[in-house]
Amino acid sequence: MNAGHLTPERWEAANRHLVAKALTEFAHERLLTPEALGDGGSGTYRVRSDDGTAEYRFSARRLQLDHWAIDPASLRKYGDGAQELPLDALELILELRGSLGIGAEMLPVYLEEISSTLASRAFKHQAGRPGSAELAAGVTAGADPAADFQTIEAAMTEGHPCFVANNGRLGFGLRDYLAYAPEAGRPVQLLWIGVHRSRADFTAGAGLDYRTLLASELGAGLAALEESLAAAGADPEQFLLMPVHPWQWEHKLAVTFAADIARGLLVPLGPGPEPYQAQQSIRTFFNLASPERCYVKTALSILNMGFMRGLSPEYMRSTPQINDWLDTLLMQDPTLQRHGLSMLRERAAVGYRNGYYETAAPAGSPYRKMLAALWRESPLPLLRPGQQLATMAALLHVDDGGVPFVSALIDRSGLGARRWLGHYLRAYLVPLLHCLYRYELAFMPHGENVILVLEDGVPVRAVIKDIGEEVVFMGDPLALPEPVRRIRAEIPEAEVVLAIFTDVFDCFFRFLSAVLVGDGQLDEDSFWSAVAEVVHTYQAEHPELAGAFARHDLFSEDFALSCLNRLQLRNNRQMLDLADPSGSLQVAGRLANPLAAFRRTD
Repeated sequence: MNAGHLTPERWEAANRHLVAKALTEFAHERLLTPEALGDGGSGTYRVRSDDGTAEYRFSARRLQLDHWAIDPASLRKYGDGAQELPLDALELILELRGSLGIGAEMLPVYLEEISSTLASRAFKHQAGRPGSAELAAGVTAGADPAADFQTIEAAMTEGHPCFVANNGRLGFGLRDYLAYAPEAGRPVQLLWIGVHRSRADFTAGAGLDYRTLLASELGAGLAALEESLAAAGADPEQFLLMPVHPWQWEHKLAVTFAADIARGLLVPLGPGPEPYQAQQSIRTFFNLASPERCYVKTALSILNMGFMRGLSPEYMRSTPQINDWLDTLLMQDPTLQRHGLSMLRERAAVGYRNGYYETAAPAGSPYRKMLAALWRESPLPLLRPGQQLATMAALLHVDDGGVPFVSALIDRSGLGARRWLGHYLRAYLVPLLHCLYRYELAFMPHGENVILVLEDGVPVRAVIKDIGEEVVFMGDPLALPEPVRRIRAEIPEAEVVLAIFTDVFDCFFRFLSAVLVGDGQLDEDSFWSAVAEVVHTYQAEHPELAGAFARHDLFSEDFALSCLNRLQLRNNRQMLDLADPSGSLQVAGRLANPLAAFRRTD
């Protein structure tokens, strides 16, 4: 019953943070229109509740991309008679439910996601967590880069920057949260099961087979698990071994798959031999005992940020082949190699088909994504001596003392903010530009899906992950072999460039710029001129792609404002149809493009 993080002080701080974030993002997505007070130049605004009985007042800076940089300390809530009221994010959602357009059926579920997000925020701000300077110090004499990497991973406090309810995790109880949440940083023993080959598929990348993979990942543990399988009366030759999340076993498999367990098609074997740590993506695990071994990604049927976090056995069949083909493409491209881009291949996958739910549930249903796993390469073998790893989400992290992690990296580098930013943009943005313009290929390059390789605090390479589910070819520049065609989607010509405008500019650079400007590292013009300079340099180096640059113009006056919270508020169980991502978009007008001012006419 350890709920010691839920104290009045931490709850008040969590609410202040989340109310500021909600007002920021709902105003950005034009669900709210803050009203300027005074002469409009004071930077003071208010937002009224739908019924006019409450109002929120705050100080804010209006930044590029219509970003509201609200000072949380300035936030005040007033009720009838101008009495000051406590800040309450749950109450805010109720007061604005009409403006947010959230339906009566979905409202209580969204409130539960908000409550969970508040509780996790309270947990993350307990005493003793490392500060930004300590995290940025990273590699020192004799330090362990794997331990540094996982310390940063567990220290993150925000989650996806755009989503207000970004730590919903509906399905986790308190004990589950303390055991499996990334910020808890607890070692996790994955459970193993045997699955009958008549219902299961194993696929692996080139040069890898089932026994080779399991021997490299489990060592002596492979024989022990097979002995347990035989002791249960099963023939090991007729079964595949599969890792599962302990929560998934207890809450889903032992109940929902009870028939298959009873009939001996699915055999529980117990915990594996090595401890893992949950990553920011919550269902992916890093091997703590043998960091050079693969990540393990498992199905986890909890509701989090617009999706049930399952894993499709159908998708798993082609995932290793897609990864191999794409890795070959990237490794053969001289521009991508010059900028150091690499990807963590998903080397093998296993999925189990439950006949009942495959018959009953439509394609894409969470009921068809309850039992699958994959093995993804570790980034540790990519490091040279003295290099450090950090999730790119860390660039938006601000510690309890108000110090941004990115500022601590800049200080460590000694380069100054503008030069540091140039290094980062060449490592991260240029490869994304090249993939778009050369191949019409887009990743999902948000902070959790990118790992930065750092030297003395300076980004020198970007590593992309989560390939099989979140990569898309948007045109026909290449002849795609059969397994790879699964990741091709029909995207309208006008939306192709949103792979940069939305996913990079609006969903990451908007926040990174606000952090750097707010900390006095540089001003907005310096930030966006640095971005423009890198784009211009890349385009000058590739005159053969001039036609693509014109079709997908990064210096256009504006671009469509694609809204993530609107998606979640409309359907917080399945925000997007992954087979038709364009058809699911929620657009609210257009955003002025910060790069337009830097167009060159020569």
